[in-house]
Amino acid sequence: MSFSERYGYRKAREVLQIEAVDEPLQNGLWSLLELHVWRTAKYSSGMYGGYFISPESNKELYALAMRLWLHYFKKPVDSLGSDWKKVHAKLREHFFAGEWFEIYDFIEFVANNFQRYGFKDAFISACNARLEAETSAYRFVGTVITRITEEAEVQQIDEALAQTTGPVRAHLSRALELLSDRNAPDYRNSIKESISAVESLVALETNSDKGTLGQLLRLLEDQIQLHPALKNAFSNLYGYTSDANGIRHALLDVATLRFEDAKFFLVVCTAFITFVLAKRPSAA
Repeated sequence: MSFSERYGYRKAREVLQIEAVDEPLQNGLWSLLELHVWRTAKYSSGMYGGYFISPESNKELYALAMRLWLHYFKKPVDSLGSDWKKVHAKLREHFFAGEWFEIYDFIEFVANNFQRYGFKDAFISACNARLEAETSAYRFVGTVITRITEEAEVQQIDEALAQTTGPVRAHLSRALELLSDRNAPDYRNSIKESISAVESLVALETNSDKGTLGQLLRLLEDQIQLHPALKNAFSNLYGYTSDANGIRHALLDVATLRFEDAKFFLVVCTAFITFVLAKRPSAA
């Protein structure tokens, strides 16, 4: 993890890959195409042995290539050719020269047009695992690639990082770091850091370092005219991560938590933090 990532100097947009595909993700998605699609090609023996696609040889790849040429590239099908190595080279050139959205277009098209038994589910599952590992803002939902991280959420995280300092910013930066760690994401502790950022902020705002978040929120309620319903809502959310003694418990089970869980807590906590900062008497 780089200096800029550890101390929160990289924007959430750069970490969460919204409207972007970086090199590791692009390489990973191409490798999945290789493993699940391209390498299904079988060698044709005979006088002119080689890798060929036709209605008789590698029929599934041939059908996919025909659909790509006709419906995706919109090229004349007589330019396709039967030499699979040359077709493969053209596909690779297109994939690595494309814009970020063209990469997703291509992946989605292949997922829905390669008619091989058992392919679609396995390929989509592998793509989603890679998209999550590389903290992409997109996933396959059914058979369609959909954005799961909205622009407003990214802006919310960036705004909170820009407005906070000290322990509040440190906790938020750590939450984002743990969420986006591509080698070993830690969603459980990311959630804990997000909640800890709120605890630190409320403690600073109420000038108190003792008490649970629920107790401190009662102090904050009077100080900034925090609506009781909002206070209760956040207290209940805090209760999701804590037992009666304020100790994080089994609800934060590593095995059941996903990127989406940790992202939800980070977005909610940053929204609450910027709300409290805006409600300060000095900010009015």
